[in-house]
Amino acid sequence: MGGLEFGFVKEAFDSNWIAPLGPHVDAFERELAAKIGIGHAAATSSGTAAIHLALILSGVSSGDEVVCSSLTFSASANPIVYCNAKPVFIDAEPESWNMDPNLLEDFLKRRHATGRLPKALILVHLYGQSANLEAIADLCERYGVILIEDAAEALGTTCIYKGKTIAPGTIGKFGIFSFNGNKVITTSGGGMLVSADEMLIKQSRFLATQARDPAPHYEHSHIGYNYRMSNICAAIGRGQLQVLDDRVKARRANFEFYTRALGDLSGLVLQPEVYWGKHSRWLTCITIDPRKSGGVDREKVRLALEADNIESRPIWKPMHLQPVFKGCEYIGGSIGEKLFNDGLCLPSGSNLSENDLQRTITIIRKAFSV
Repeated sequence: MGGLEFGFVKEAFDSNWIAPLGPHVDAFERELAAKIGIGHAAATSSGTAAIHLALILSGVSSGDEVVCSSLTFSASANPIVYCNAKPVFIDAEPESWNMDPNLLEDFLKRRHATGRLPKALILVHLYGQSANLEAIADLCERYGVILIEDAAEALGTTCIYKGKTIAPGTIGKFGIFSFNGNKVITTSGGGMLVSADEMLIKQSRFLATQARDPAPHYEHSHIGYNYRMSNICAAIGRGQLQVLDDRVKARRANFEFYTRALGDLSGLVLQPEVYWGKHSRWLTCITIDPRKSGGVDREKVRLALEADNIESRPIWKPMHLQPVFKGCEYIGGSIGEKLFNDGLCLPSGSNLSENDLQRTITIIRKAFSV
């Protein structure tokens, strides 16, 4: 917490406006939209809920196919199944660790030739790094595929799109953000659906509040969901949003500290930053190639950190390797699988002290020296 949140929360308590929705929700939506440079936003109970709403409003239904980044957290793909649609997973590119636009182009060309184009595409901006948005957005436009940007991990990230600096999540038909407790800013739990289309955001609010029709009684002509954010969570979010730039600065400083301290270790590589974007460094991620490190691998380092009560985690296990998505179509090779096998997310919190970072570094270097 940055210190500003309590004032907003106290205001909510003083006004006795605790229940879902309220003036802080409205204000948080306006302030987030202004911060990232998009017209409209709807605060939701989670980023997952925002993706589900985006798919519904994109007309995705039973039997449709939705393309999704394979190297991601399951929350990116689960809502596809909520809609009884079929995920198609695409491998990462080594440059950004995000969806490979060349693989996507080949896939869409083949599908166009057979008349079986997917309905939508969920593009993940992984770990705070923008995907190659310009290339992928152009492909979606060319083939009539609805683009949904999963920017849950990328608030505070920027990228160059058609010569302009923009925020990932603002180019697709929909963008989604997450304010889960582990993100750069948090509302304890929550998300945001954004769009340049005001009517779509109005529809999302309708669906997210149980799709109650205008009537003095409870009348429903559509299936609805309980997906809206509470006034208390939004109050926290408003305070957090005011320190977003400071949070990103702190996370990038963590990465630079790790780079200076670990950059000389053979076989250890920190996640690169692509030329088209500024990485928020939500998480500092490394890969360790045991063929170059004298046999040291990701798991040896992870267990060494765990033995000293320091949490680290492997890179996301790709969706096409997850048991729950067995049998889904997969496009690509083994880039995502190799990143999972070799990759590790290091402690990256905005409140880490230099001593915290040095403690982590000391253990990693010791693992390499044994």
